Amino acid sequence: MSAPAATATVATDRNRRPYDSVLDTIGWTPLIRLGRLGRGVRTPLYGKAEIFNPGGSVKDRIGMPIIEAAERAGLLKPGGTIVEGTSGNTGVGLAIAAAMKGYRCIFTMPDKMSQEKVRLLKAFGAEVIVTPTAVPPDHPDNYVMWAKRIAESTPNAILANQFYNQANPEAHYATTGPELWEQTEGRITHFVASAGTGGTLTGVGRYLKERNPDIKVIAGDPQGSILAELWRQSRGQAGEKPTGSPYKVEGIGQDKLPGTLDLSVVDEYHTVSDKDSFAMARRLTREEGLFVGGSAGLITHVAMQLARRIDDPDAYVVTFLCDTGERYLSKLYNDEWMRENQLLDADRVTLAHLLEAKADNARGGPATLVSTAPGALVRQALGLMKLHDVSQLPVMDGDQCVGSVTEYHLTTRGLESTRFLDATVGEVMDEPFPTVPASEPVDAVTKLLSKATPALLVQDGGRVTGIVTRTDMLQFLMSR
Repeated sequence: MSAPAATATVATDRNRRPYDSVLDTIGWTPLIRLGRLGRGVRTPLYGKAEIFNPGGSVKDRIGMPIIEAAERAGLLKPGGTIVEGTSGNTGVGLAIAAAMKGYRCIFTMPDKMSQEKVRLLKAFGAEVIVTPTAVPPDHPDNYVMWAKRIAESTPNAILANQFYNQANPEAHYATTGPELWEQTEGRITHFVASAGTGGTLTGVGRYLKERNPDIKVIAGDPQGSILAELWRQSRGQAGEKPTGSPYKVEGIGQDKLPGTLDLSVVDEYHTVSDKDSFAMARRLTREEGLFVGGSAGLITHVAMQLARRIDDPDAYVVTFLCDTGERYLSKLYNDEWMRENQLLDADRVTLAHLLEAKADNARGGPATLVSTAPGALVRQALGLMKLHDVSQLPVMDGDQCVGSVTEYHLTTRGLESTRFLDATVGEVMDEPFPTVPASEPVDAVTKLLSKATPALLVQDGGRVTGIVTRTDMLQFLMSR
């Protein structure tokens, strides 16, 4: 198997002229320096941004090669049907090519996959059958087994069979590998990816190692997949027969070894949790502006740890950004879903954040601390409360809170005797409100507020900068 020539002309002339079809836009995805994510790390880290393919994922690369291989073999004829068990992205790649070729598509998909993927496949005209996730790989309801039955019972249909179809890794050997070699000018030292089918790891790994046997191929695996353990056993490391368990990252990892994965090309295999994978995906989006899915987060987590460990400015680490985050808006980019699945740490929201939110919501400008002095009259204090629409005031003597007054207390006493209105605040004030540092977490001070303590003062830099009432706290918590 030899790689086709990858010329600089193809790369530099990208998009300068019209294409005959959308299929011609697949590949030659950009290689992007992850400078913000790798700030402080000496090893250069780059991401191969497969999100720029027309279908938004690396799987666009294998759709047409699989179809054309079936046509050459006489297995797929005009008007035929393409059937596949997919986590979503391969289905999109096949659907794009099928749309151009006039084929029908039927896809089976595990129910753990996002609804965005189901709707996307239907948008391309495909029929989608959702199957249970938590079944063994040989169970009749497993999405791959279901797809096999459909292909066998449907006239003029083929099973794309991405897990065993050698057109899969060959597509990456012919395109992805040569692109990386040219884009890095042969300086790539480490390629980091993950395996669903294993096509990318196998195809790219074989090509790069043929070019330079010293290049290291590093793999990441979701916690719950068995591939990392199978690799360790293939290297002579003792262990029992691995059994898979559920995990949330989509599109990578397996509960059995795919025929398209060549474990011998992998130099290291690392296991990563869902939480770390999703956290890194969100960082890529927020820090690098690269909107990616959880698999890209997992791979980049491995790549970042690798880059720190290598600590070599002459190394050249490439991570793989498999697909777009638009497929996961209802999942990893949904804070509620993340919290429900214990995948998102609670934000450490401080009183300073609460005061900022209060200022943003204040009418007529920033919220300021409204206070009175011990020598002010009660009627003046009540006037201040009415003017600023507050029901309590701290009594300040310089930077010190020496007491407090509330609307309820002052009006009750004032109705009993109007002479009370001409008393000084210092004569009638209650105990000072508690003073709490601005850095204190909101959750830690919520219980300080009660009927007896309707407000607390926030101190920053040795001076009182704001007040938080029970109403302020409730409104802030409701907004979260």
